[in-house]
Amino acid sequence: MKKKIVLTIAFGMFGFTNLFGVDGYEVYKAKCSACHIESISKADVVKNFAKMKAPPMVEVANQVKTNIVIADDDDDVHRHVVKLFIKDYIEHPMLEKSMCNPMALEKFGVMPSLAGKLSAEEMDAVAEWIYERYEGVKFQ
Repeated sequence: MKKKIVLTIAFGMFGFTNLFGVDGYEVYKAKCSACHIESISKADVVKNFAKMKAPPMVEVANQVKTNIVIADDDDDVHRHVVKLFIKDYIEHPMLEKSMCNPMALEKFGVMPSLAGKLSAEEMDAVAEWIYERYEGVKFQ
C-alpha cells in the first residue's frame, strides 16, 4: 500500500515522462509545434487554413485515437497501440498509414520523416504526451 501511495505522489508531482527524464511536451514544442498547432477550434482552422503547415495536433490525436480500434475495448492496449502507431509514423510516414481526412492530405500532404531526429525516449515521451494531452479533448 505504501509503495502505491508513494508512486502515485511521485507521478502526480513530476509527471509520467519527467520522472523518466524526457518531457513529451518539451519534445512536442521542439520538434512538432513548428508545423502542428497544439490546439485550435475548427472555426479558427477555417480562418487560418491557408497559413497552416500541418493539421493541428488536437485533430491528429483525435483521428489516430478514433481510427485505432481495439476489439476488447482495453484502454491499456489501446494506449499502447496508439503510441506504437505514433512512434512508427514519426519515422515512417506514408500515405497508406495516414489517418488524416482527405482535405488535410490534399492541403498538407504526408509529413516528412523525422527518422534519426528524435531518440527512442523522445518518441516515447511525445507519443505519451499526445495520448494524454488530448484525452477527452474533441476537435470542435
